Amino acid sequence: MMTKMEPTLVFDQLRSGSITMGNTQGHLQNPEFLSASRRFSRIELQELKKLWTSLAAQSRSNGQYVIASVFQVYYGIHGSLGARLFNLATQLRKDQRLYYEDFIILKAKYDRGSPDEVENICFQLLDLNGDGHVQRDEVEAVMLSILETVIGPQDAILYATLPDDSLQAFLNFSMKDDSEYGPTLSMDEFRHWCTVVPSVKKFLAGIFSSPGTAGTFGRQVPTLSIPGNMPSMILLRKEYAWHIAGILQTQEAQDWVLLYHSSVNGFSFNTFLKNVGIAQGCTILLVKDKHGYVYGGYASQTWERSSNFYGDMKSFLFSLHPRAAIYKPSGLNNNLQWCAINYTSESIPNGIGFGGQINHWALFISSSFDQGQTQPSVTFNSPILSERSDFVPDIIECWGVVIKGQGAGSKGVSALEGTILERFKEDRQIMNMVGMANASDSI
Repeated sequence: MMTKMEPTLVFDQLRSGSITMGNTQGHLQNPEFLSASRRFSRIELQELKKLWTSLAAQSRSNGQYVIASVFQVYYGIHGSLGARLFNLATQLRKDQRLYYEDFIILKAKYDRGSPDEVENICFQLLDLNGDGHVQRDEVEAVMLSILETVIGPQDAILYATLPDDSLQAFLNFSMKDDSEYGPTLSMDEFRHWCTVVPSVKKFLAGIFSSPGTAGTFGRQVPTLSIPGNMPSMILLRKEYAWHIAGILQTQEAQDWVLLYHSSVNGFSFNTFLKNVGIAQGCTILLVKDKHGYVYGGYASQTWERSSNFYGDMKSFLFSLHPRAAIYKPSGLNNNLQWCAINYTSESIPNGIGFGGQINHWALFISSSFDQGQTQPSVTFNSPILSERSDFVPDIIECWGVVIKGQGAGSKGVSALEGTILERFKEDRQIMNMVGMANASDSI
């Protein structure tokens, strides 16, 4: 049984008309097209042919080619990035016509190419001008296109629904200074950017996937369940949720429910543990401090009392503002999560934290919830997450991760979502009654 597209099959389809070439002269022996075709099975090529034919029909080109607008609508890519992807797909001919051989060649590079091939295409996507130099304004335009695609055009209107500092947080990278072109992004700097913002790499690498299958690859934004009167208080904006979800598996990035918010529940370690304890699963802790920095950590295990570090390598730290970045475990130690409650020994500080070591934390919030610490840490290869190592929390927020499809019902917080939201209403009513909208209650 033949599993790959043989050259004779390609020529048979060309002669019969089942493969329509845009420019017939010279294309029957196009080695790049023949090589690309061999990367797919007969069935895969048939499916790709059906897709291209459908797009060509929508383009009203008599089945000859696909136009840019149809291509961009199908793949859902907005703005300048969609135009650049189409230009690369048409091999920079600038005739605004995507022929079948163009489609197969680019599809082969994306779907069957080596990591280096895919990385090179992703880097080329940033070069909107096609001059071989990636400048900051080009990366900014691409990032805005990504956010328009991911969170929706209405939520990505710069200076309106999308604050400029949210956009700039994703662009906080170094660029070498080119005397002729000004600051430009090198391939090494692009690789580092993709390391600290993996959601960008995930999006660009999956940009040519068919919608509805792996087409959501890199575009997944968790559904955030919050009380109706709280959206303006929430730290976790859609673009930040997408950023954090970029390192998670699909089932971990579907539904997140708010478990605790200091503006409603008070600065109370007891209340925090009570609310978070409802969810026996992964949680996402966010802090906004008095310096305006926003950062936090993904806890892969339940917050529970312990006199030692615990956790696993699924935990990680992140920063959101003024710089978006992900810091994964280095594997150099296992000091991943910390949760000490009601200990009297000074050697066991009460509070919650991630990484580092006692009194030299990657991130730590004391049980009084009125002070914290962040230091450079080898646990996550993370820097200081705030302006200074010692900080005062302004807002503390925690989300529970709902994981569905495991046995009966869902794992984690989903079955208790209604209970959690009811607790928010009760806590807010009590705080309003006593005039403690921003109260602090330490243990």
